[in-house]
Amino acid sequence: MNHWIIAPVVLPALLAPVIAFVMRHDITLQRAASLAGAVMLTAIAAGLFMLSADGSVHVYRLGAWPAPFGIVLVLDRLSALLILLTSVLGLIVLMHSAASGWDTRGRHFHALMQFQLMGICGAFLTGDAFNLFVLFEILLIASYGLAIHSGGKARLKSGLQYVIMNLAGSSLFLIALGTLYATTGTLNIADLSVKVREIPVEEAALVRVAAMLLMIVFAVKAAMFPVQFWLPGTYANAPAPVAALFAIMTKVGAYAILRMHTVVFGPDAAAIGTLSQDWLLPAALITVAIGGFGVLGSRRLMPLIAFAVLGSTGTLMLAVSAFTPYAATAALYYLLHSTMATAALFLVADLLLSRRQSGDLLKAAPATVQNGFLAALFFAAAIGIAGMPPLSGFLGKLLVLDALRVSDYTWLVWTVVLVGSLLTIVGFARAGSLLFWKSTSAEFVAPVLAPEDDEAQPPANTIGPMLAAPSLLALASLAGLTIFAGPVARHMEATAAQLFDPSAYVTAVLVDQEGTKDPSSKKSYDDETEGAAYGEAGAEDGAGDDTEPGTASEEGH
Repeated sequence: MNHWIIAPVVLPALLAPVIAFVMRHDITLQRAASLAGAVMLTAIAAGLFMLSADGSVHVYRLGAWPAPFGIVLVLDRLSALLILLTSVLGLIVLMHSAASGWDTRGRHFHALMQFQLMGICGAFLTGDAFNLFVLFEILLIASYGLAIHSGGKARLKSGLQYVIMNLAGSSLFLIALGTLYATTGTLNIADLSVKVREIPVEEAALVRVAAMLLMIVFAVKAAMFPVQFWLPGTYANAPAPVAALFAIMTKVGAYAILRMHTVVFGPDAAAIGTLSQDWLLPAALITVAIGGFGVLGSRRLMPLIAFAVLGSTGTLMLAVSAFTPYAATAALYYLLHSTMATAALFLVADLLLSRRQSGDLLKAAPATVQNGFLAALFFAAAIGIAGMPPLSGFLGKLLVLDALRVSDYTWLVWTVVLVGSLLTIVGFARAGSLLFWKSTSAEFVAPVLAPEDDEAQPPANTIGPMLAAPSLLALASLAGLTIFAGPVARHMEATAAQLFDPSAYVTAVLVDQEGTKDPSSKKSYDDETEGAAYGEAGAEDGAGDDTEPGTASEEGH
């Protein structure tokens, strides 16, 4: 087995408690360890991405136990792509947090960040539905602490709403898993893929119930209508670097829908049919509409960005809802774009708000320090999230619209997406004019620049290279997705094809299991290890007394 496959989970899991307990009184050590871990994680993710680029599926079996009995991690094109995206995003966010000082405004920021990265990477790698639930909980527990980092009444209130919604989703997740296990006797994703397809349509009522419950759970994680209301409040009130990392959180829900409803409940699973698609499409359309109107009606900068994220999530889920390889190609390209565009916008907003006295678009004077530079960053990030040329959002939305041309509701989909984009453009144009070009009349300037308030206001500092670099890197990634759109789209196409043909995934997990232990062996693992300690010659010499031949291989020991 290739032990590098488990490294994206083990590395942050080991680093987090060291930061929390050994380095808790030294922020410099915390920053150094956290950034070094993020760099290592990015390097490992890049290596795993190259390993899976040829289309091979690699399986890591914990304890060398065979599937479906043992825990497996599965590396394919999709999981490798998303782990690389997560690690790059995590590195950018940690750089900004250290440069801006956000990591000093509360306790255990870097430890929570590492646990968050651990949970996200594990969710993308796991090949077991129950462990998907476990890793969901790990990343959610870490996100609870990050969402309320540095405290504040509004932050605590929105954080409580976020916790309640996700606890409800977790409860439904357990119910869905229990229903699925009672019906099929397994929770291994590859094994579920085989067994669900063997169930006759007339006996598949409980499987359909489980499929829809899982769809609802993942829709909660992805902030889909009618449970989308937690996202604007949480993202708008969270610290800006945390909100930037949360850009990948809704993508975990989208990934889970893609994985479970292609490998397990795929289009060829007669027991499920088009049930998932029929529910997901209208929910995504309404989510896009809510996002567009929310952007237009927002009077504060952070809620405006949060509603833009909601509209972007709805657009992504429109592509996912088609459940075709071409639509999945469009969805994956747009997923890369929307994640980095969201992160860039939140980081730029943090730079801007740190130089204004209020996030209210109507009651604060324009920034005066490096106003042109901030305006350029905001403009680039805004056209990225709105889907305007020349950045990759334009290409991503074109791919999504083209993939949905064959839908029965093509006219409705195109109308909602285009109108939603128009509302987003108008909302950001209005916000930009108020932020950078609004008249600095006495009505606005007096409360800010009154002599008696001079000592209360922080000095206006210029934005140095270290502070600007993370935002510029995120924006550069959007330019890179545009310049290399052809190679990226071809890789997304190969990834989607692998996703919709789960035969290689199932074979790698269930068939190619040489060197694993035999769970039917009557000889206990303790006896095996004890014998090995006393210098037994090997499995083949010592297994004949009380086990059947070939029950445990030498590699399994």
